[in-house]
Parts: sequence; C-alpha cells; structure tokens
Amino acid sequence: MIRRLLHRAAVLVLSVAGASLVVFGFMRVLPGDPARVALGVNASDDAVAQLRTQFGLDRPAAVQYLDWVGGLLTLDPGIEFVSRAPIGPQIADRLQVTLWLVGASMVLALLVALPLGLWMAVRHRHWDGVAVSAVSQVGVAVPAFLAGIVLIAVFAVRLRWVPSGGWVVPAQDPLGFLQRLVLPAVSLALVQGAVLARYIRSAVLDVLREDYLRTARAKGLRPVQALVRHGLRNAAVPVVTVLGLQLATLLVGAVVIERVFVIPGLGSLLLDSVAKRELLTVQAVVMLLVVAVLVINFVVDLLYLVIDPRLRTGPR
Repeated sequence: MIRRLLHRAAVLVLSVAGASLVVFGFMRVLPGDPARVALGVNASDDAVAQLRTQFGLDRPAAVQYLDWVGGLLTLDPGIEFVSRAPIGPQIADRLQVTLWLVGASMVLALLVALPLGLWMAVRHRHWDGVAVSAVSQVGVAVPAFLAGIVLIAVFAVRLRWVPSGGWVVPAQDPLGFLQRLVLPAVSLALVQGAVLARYIRSAVLDVLREDYLRTARAKGLRPVQALVRHGLRNAAVPVVTVLGLQLATLLVGAVVIERVFVIPGLGSLLLDSVAKRELLTVQAVVMLLVVAVLVINFVVDLLYLVIDPRLRTGPR
C-alpha cells in the first residue's frame, strides 16, 4: 500500500515537472518580443533592451526556467510586463471565483447524474428508462456555452428571474451571489451531468449482469437491495474515473462559460492576458490548470485503492 502511494506520488511529481517544461518551452517559441509589446512599436531599442534586462529576458532560457519554477513554488509568479501588476494576487482572486463555479457545477451534475444513471440502468427495458436515456443523449450533444445562451434568453431576458451575468462576492451579498451563480452552474452541470449519467448507466448495467448479483437475488434480496449491497461498490471504479475526467473538463469548460456570463474567473483572466500578450500571466494560469488536472488524476488513483481492496495487494 505505502509503496503504491509513493509510486503514484513520484509519477505526479515527474508529470508536473514535465508539464512545466512543456508550458515554459511553448511560451518561449511564440512569436513576438514581450518587451516590445509592453513598450509599444514606437519604443527605442535602448528602452526595449533595458526592459528585457529588467525582466531577465536576456538571460539563458535555463536560468529563466529555474527562476520561474522557483517563483511558482514560493507562490510568486512575478509581475506583468505591461501593467506591472503582481500576478499572484490576481490569480488568487480569480481562482476563488472559478472554484465556486466548478464546485457548484460538479455538485449539481452529481445530483442529476446519480439518480438518472441508476434509473436508466434499472429501468433499461421499460419505456421510462428508454425515454430518460434518450434525453441524456441530447444533453451530451449540447455544448455548455449554447446551454448558457439559452438559459440567459429564457430566465434572464424573458422571465427576468435572475441576472444575465456578472459576479458578487458571497460575503457581501449572499442572495445576489446565488442569483448570479445559478445560470452558469446549471449550464455546465447539464452537459456534464448528462455525460456522467450515461457512464453510470453503463457501469451499473455491467454489474447487473454479474453472477454474484444473480446469486444475491436468488437468496431473497430484491433487485435494488442486491444492487446497493453488492453492486454499487464495483460500479464505482469506472464512475470515479469518469468523474475525475469530468472535473478536469469543468475546469476547462469554465473558461468559455465565464466569458458568456461575464464572470471574473481564471478563464477571463487567461483570455484577457492572451489578448494583452501578458505571457507570464498566461504561463502561470496554464500551469495552474495543468497541475489541477494532474492532482485530480492522482486523487482518482488514490480512490481506486479505497474502493477496490484488490488493488492494494495486486501487481502494479
């Protein structure tokens, strides 16, 4: 058990190190000089050279990489080229917004997917199960941004139940915060919930066909009792895998949804930084998203060990 945990932790560390090299290298091959962009096209060569020296852009790439990684480890990714504003506080403020959005979307998706997925599996030979399955197929095909636009048109513009966008800090106005959170969270949750429900259906159907579940029913347990006592734990392994992928997808999907609903999260910061060619900010945000995805995969691996005892003693 301990050996497996250490092995997975080592894989995580190596993956983060490799990802940092890729992100840093990708940003360095982009065309254009950040110093020239910061000062404008009419800046003199001496001014550009002075700014490059100030930000360390004239040093070897290896030294710049080590300085950047050191800044990330100390939670100080530097300052922006153009605005000269610190990057760390901006990311911290925007990260809180994105975490609220992703967390609420994940909770809503689970609340939708778990009962619907179980219902589709248990009732897969009945008309109601087939109908719910057909609706979930439609949900899978709808992009999150399109669902957001439709929700804005119906509930914000026509019915005027909630605002169409913006953001309020929860501590300042809890009701206004919930009103502005509900539409973007539902937009992400509808699509991800439909996808997750399909996987739950497939996992539970596979379990329902197993011999041990037939044996449990032959001993007198009702189908639902047999599924709850003996089937859900085995069905959880593939579902946890998909759940980790869905959480990573929510982080990426939040970039578009934040733009649709004018939410000042990480996605908005990333797109604004790309438009202004603030490469250090882009580099830091992309690296944060990559690390988040890798950590999610690491947590999923640990959950495998908790759910399935066979993985604790079997070969790697």
